[in-house]
Amino acid sequence: MNNLAFNKKNYILLALGMAIIIAGFILMSGGGSTEEAFNPEIFSARRIKVAPAVCFAGFIFIIFGIMYRPGNKK
Repeated sequence: MNNLAFNKKNYILLALGMAIIIAGFILMSGGGSTEEAFNPEIFSARRIKVAPAVCFAGFIFIIFGIMYRPGNKK
């Protein structure tokens, strides 16, 4: 009775992809600017370039985890 769409490896790959996306959102987080004070840190390379790339890699990893089909075991 193995009628599940995913196996254990698929779920592990999906969890890894979700962890990568969460890490990307953590990299994006930080303080913002207010009306009284401008914070130039909002335009750092980490927030504008690295974090979105990490999130995109996580989404690609999740797509791979969904599409992954293990070989036949005979």
